[in-house]
Amino acid sequence: MAPGAPALLLLLLLLLLLLLPPRTAGCPAACRCYSATVECGALRLRVVPLGIPPGTQTLFLQDNNIARLEPGALAPLAALRRLYLHNNSLRALEAGAFRAQPRLLELALTSNRLRALRSSAFAGLAQLRVLYLAGNQLARLLDFTFLHLPRLQELHLQENSIELLEDQALAGLSSLALLDLSRNQLGTISREALQPLASLQVLRLTENPWRCDCALHWLGAWIKEGGQRLLTSRDRKIMCAEPPRLALQSLLDISHSSLICIPPSVHVQPLELTANLGEDLRVACQASGYPQPLVTWRKVLQPREGRPRAQAQLEGGAPGLGGHSASDTGSGMLFLTNITLAHAGKYECEASNAGGAARVPFRLLVNASRQQPQQPAQPPPPAARPAGREPRPEAGSMAFRALGLATQTAIAAAIALLALTALLLVAMICRRRRRRKKARGPPGEGALFVNDYSDGPCTFAQLEELRDECGHEMFVINRSKPLFAEGMAEAPADCGPTEGTGPGLRVPPPVAYEIHC
Repeated sequence: MAPGAPALLLLLLLLLLLLLPPRTAGCPAACRCYSATVECGALRLRVVPLGIPPGTQTLFLQDNNIARLEPGALAPLAALRRLYLHNNSLRALEAGAFRAQPRLLELALTSNRLRALRSSAFAGLAQLRVLYLAGNQLARLLDFTFLHLPRLQELHLQENSIELLEDQALAGLSSLALLDLSRNQLGTISREALQPLASLQVLRLTENPWRCDCALHWLGAWIKEGGQRLLTSRDRKIMCAEPPRLALQSLLDISHSSLICIPPSVHVQPLELTANLGEDLRVACQASGYPQPLVTWRKVLQPREGRPRAQAQLEGGAPGLGGHSASDTGSGMLFLTNITLAHAGKYECEASNAGGAARVPFRLLVNASRQQPQQPAQPPPPAARPAGREPRPEAGSMAFRALGLATQTAIAAAIALLALTALLLVAMICRRRRRRKKARGPPGEGALFVNDYSDGPCTFAQLEELRDECGHEMFVINRSKPLFAEGMAEAPADCGPTEGTGPGLRVPPPVAYEIHC
């Protein structure tokens, strides 16, 4: 080996070490790491894996089962530029979840289970350009949700369940160029909601159940005047779902005179109520109109009234615009629990829709004397009274035991006598009915027909009354008796003898008798 060769080799090794990039940390198990990219997709992960190199710029965590971003899980990844978390099970985003990623440019949260967003969730993402939130379960976008995203250019919100977009929900998005709100549950949208979007170039509003009333006057006019440059030919087909007479018609084909609203009317009953300390109270506020009014209860503060304020909660309500009051749609219930003197005062129920607003006052009076629950009182001992005098019942009392003993006895005896009399009358009526039934019988029963001329005529004097075993009465001719009873008056002298009789016997002409018992 030539002299000086070992020194030359050592110098070459030192140069190689200086030229090689520093060695990065190890890659998480089952993940693939190359350059500044880490792929951990479809590994059934439940949390963000540990050991991700700090210099990672692109991180794929899609198609896993991550339900929550643990605090500090992304803290070492300050150089991250692109984060893909789509197709996971995220239900909520913690405040400041991405605060350690100030260089993040693209964030994909598509097809998770997010139900609500807080503005603090995106704090620190001042450089974010693209945000994917499609395919979640978002229902409302509250004011200032995206306030911390001044450089955001694309916001994808399609395929959610958004039914309310508050007026300041998109505040701060002055650089936004694309807004996709298609395939949601939006019934209306205000002009104020889109005013912050000074750089908007693409707007997608199709496949929503639009309610075509006076609140959408501005949208139709805006599209016709210049907004159509933001809409493709497909996106211009904003179809109405309500009212039924305008269903399945395009908003652009409907005249402004057909887009009507009915101002709200409010009804509160009663308008004044008195409650006791410690009670619970519910007061209903019914509102009608088209579209369905938004109902809000609030307490009207008097000039001298100070803290503390009584808190009124609207049952079943949700935060109103700005989150400062409780509200509900259609009807509202003012619900006050454990009433104190601070609850007393004047309240106001307000109903508002695109057609106007209406208010009704309600006054609550609080009884300062707390009513204690009534305990069953023990009966007082009977007071001494003179003998022979009955205690007097209370005035207006109709209770039987409030009467005197003698009065009670007399009333009981009278009732017993009336009952006995009624029983006797019933017995007599039944007895008479039985007799009548026995007397009736079939035709011919109990009757004796006498029509016999073989032995000559007969008279009543020859009849004998008989009664059989069944109680039937009958008359039988007894020929052994004389025709006429003794002592019978003689016939007049001028009456001559009758044919077929002796000269000394006066007999009437033959008669046929039919005798009934």
